Amino acid sequence: MDTLTQFVLGASIGVAVLGRRPGRSWGPRRAAIAGGLLGSLPDLDVLMPSRDAVDAFVSHRGFSHSLLVHAMVTPIIGEAMTRFIAALRQQRPATYAAVFLCLTTHALLDGLTVYGTKLLWPLVMEPYGVGSVFIIDVLYTLPLLVAAIWALCLRQWSRRMGVVVGLALALSSAYQAWCFGAQQIATARAEAVLRRPGITADRMLAIPTPFNSYFWRVIALHGDRYLNIYLPLFGGPERISIYDYPRNLDLEACLDGNGAFERLAWFSRGYYRLDQRGDEITVSDLRMGLTPDYVFQYAVAQQIGDRVQAMAPRRIFSPRGGWDDIEWLLANMTHTRSVRAREGAALVGMAALTGARHNTTDHKTMELGNSSTCKLR
Repeated sequence: MDTLTQFVLGASIGVAVLGRRPGRSWGPRRAAIAGGLLGSLPDLDVLMPSRDAVDAFVSHRGFSHSLLVHAMVTPIIGEAMTRFIAALRQQRPATYAAVFLCLTTHALLDGLTVYGTKLLWPLVMEPYGVGSVFIIDVLYTLPLLVAAIWALCLRQWSRRMGVVVGLALALSSAYQAWCFGAQQIATARAEAVLRRPGITADRMLAIPTPFNSYFWRVIALHGDRYLNIYLPLFGGPERISIYDYPRNLDLEACLDGNGAFERLAWFSRGYYRLDQRGDEITVSDLRMGLTPDYVFQYAVAQQIGDRVQAMAPRRIFSPRGGWDDIEWLLANMTHTRSVRAREGAALVGMAALTGARHNTTDHKTMELGNSSTCKLR
């Protein structure tokens, strides 16, 4: 999640655990500051050096987000706090609890986004990414923000402060439960849509569109193609839009043994597409950003003479959505079906999907060529 959300979540937990102890000498204000800083601590991994642009992408939310590492560092950080902060010297168990909760809730919240979080590093290197909440969601952040601001204004604990912070944590947790349930609804609706033309997706992932949890994008991989299925949680099939795209998996023949591509394919859990841009091959993570302006796109190979060779991966930055995307989003959230301008050319109907199911290439059985003989189109 975004930095502000992580700070106010940590601040709210700090206030809930330490805000009432030990009274005037500590209080909600200092507890909120300490909790907010602790809650932001795991994201300092972005300051660590990385081998290349792809490594910086796939290594974020690694060891610093591991629940096992958090359990190991809690006594170190907690003991340092009790030794350097006089007001906490008689509150060692509560201080330890606050440290652990601020760190782990950060990681668990990140695990609910789609990016991927290595919660059990180093025992399990597979990143967890539920994808049930957008990385910025005001409805989740707002209750915590109110509680954190209130706490920062108070030097002494009050019963009302306890009610506010408890309610903020309860509302935000309930909202996450709603998002997870909404994801299941969106997935079920997309599966029902694809059953009509007889399509069975190889894999499917439902992700909320920006800043809300009502209008969803479901990515359905189907052979050498993928579908963007946009749908609200409720309403008839006439409110659903489907866009069909190639994944260009034939270009994999040019990437045999390409380390950057292999890392991106693994980290994206298979939700990627390949493109040829001039004399370069690019990889796009389909999960983050909207087609064609995905947030994480990397050039990983380049044609030199008659050979396609690996290159130092370079991140490609795409423009973000403008006012037309905001209008499209608001229209569909209010049940006015609208075609997204940036994807209009790829819009398809059920008849097109029925024909497409017979003309896809199963990339799982594709023979990979040798990069020395691969040529770009």
